[in-house]
Amino acid sequence: MAEYVRREKSEQQLQLLNDALRSGRLQPVKRILQALSAGEIADLLESMPPDRRAVVWDLTDAALDGEILVHLNDEVRASVIESTEDAELVQATTELELDDLADIINDLPDQVTEQVLKVMDREDRERLEQVLLYPEDSAGGMMNPEVITVRADVSLDVVMRFLRRRDSLPALIDHLFVIDRYGHYIGRLALTDLLTKDPQLSVRDVLDSDVPAIAVNTPANEVATAFEHQDWVTAPVVDDRNQLVGTITIDDVVDVIREEAEHNVLAMAGLDEENDMFAPVLASSRRRAVFLGLNLVTALFASYFISIFGATIERVVALAFLMPAVASMGGIAGTQTLTLIVRGMALGQVGTGNTVALLNRELAVGFLNGLLWALVIALVAIFWFKDTTLALVVATAIFLNLLAGAASGVFVPIMLRRMSIDPALAGGMVLTTVTDVVGFVSILGLGTLLLT
Repeated sequence: MAEYVRREKSEQQLQLLNDALRSGRLQPVKRILQALSAGEIADLLESMPPDRRAVVWDLTDAALDGEILVHLNDEVRASVIESTEDAELVQATTELELDDLADIINDLPDQVTEQVLKVMDREDRERLEQVLLYPEDSAGGMMNPEVITVRADVSLDVVMRFLRRRDSLPALIDHLFVIDRYGHYIGRLALTDLLTKDPQLSVRDVLDSDVPAIAVNTPANEVATAFEHQDWVTAPVVDDRNQLVGTITIDDVVDVIREEAEHNVLAMAGLDEENDMFAPVLASSRRRAVFLGLNLVTALFASYFISIFGATIERVVALAFLMPAVASMGGIAGTQTLTLIVRGMALGQVGTGNTVALLNRELAVGFLNGLLWALVIALVAIFWFKDTTLALVVATAIFLNLLAGAASGVFVPIMLRRMSIDPALAGGMVLTTVTDVVGFVSILGLGTLLLT
């Protein structure tokens, strides 16, 4: 329900903005933009063709420009940066938090990067360099190196006075992280304990030492899983020596979850979540041509097996009517299994320890569905063509193809991952080829044996 409301709101905002732009009156556009957050403006920019996007970008509040750039996907961000003056980019990015700046600094022109680094103090530059050492999709790439730490041997009263001397606190802070004299992570101190416990107690008396830190090289999807399981708002990040190097907050994790979901949906069609929806036609055509070409190759591969049984089709034309049903049923069954396995992989729920159990389960499901739909298609064939042998052929073919779909739905993504190929991207194409070939060979091979 919440997602439906959010989508309806976005569509209404886009409609209002487009109506205002078409009218040529910019004041209503400014009023609409003033009521939106940086993330909402980024969504609207991604939803607009380049000419309107440029007008809206020029009208945004300069104080939000940096955050808007962070929320834009890579291709749209590149087009916006290209059309923006260097001075504006410097102004937009110098106020960003270090983890957000790290996300976009490689997209900025070299001269802008130099100016941004020049105005930063030495400590911030070193912290930024530290974040850039790690892959973007790791805990180190996600973390903010600016973290408030306290020692275990001081009192809560001392911590309170220390915090009051600061100009501000990081956003979404719910814990302070406790370290020893060498910077090693010990545990965390909840702000609720800091405010409610006896001020004379030491940090050691109330700290929580049971919460583990996240290793700096942990993949982003595993970080997201840890936040989900532990209900964290913030989490500490440590290096291989257990030294505290940064913190990750829930807003960074939400971005990871959204990107992962978009990737899985778009990859099934050979698309990239970082592409501009209004990218130039030629560029989009080139991208999609690769995936279409691969699909054509696999389709021709399946067609080759059909051609082997050309004589059978000429003699038993009814097989040509029933072949699509056999291939389609196997493809759908396989896609259902493939989707479950790819999702399980993304959540860390699929591994060598449960592969056999998953395979047995999916084969059992395929077996039961195979019996059910084999009976249904047999009755259809008898009613349609008045031929019990034909009914036996097509029923057996569907049964075999549903089993093949279940098996390939498990094995294909596992094998692709071992080959370092994204199962979400290539899994559907490979699986469809398998079920098409098995379906066609089953129905045509059995038809050759029993009907000719």
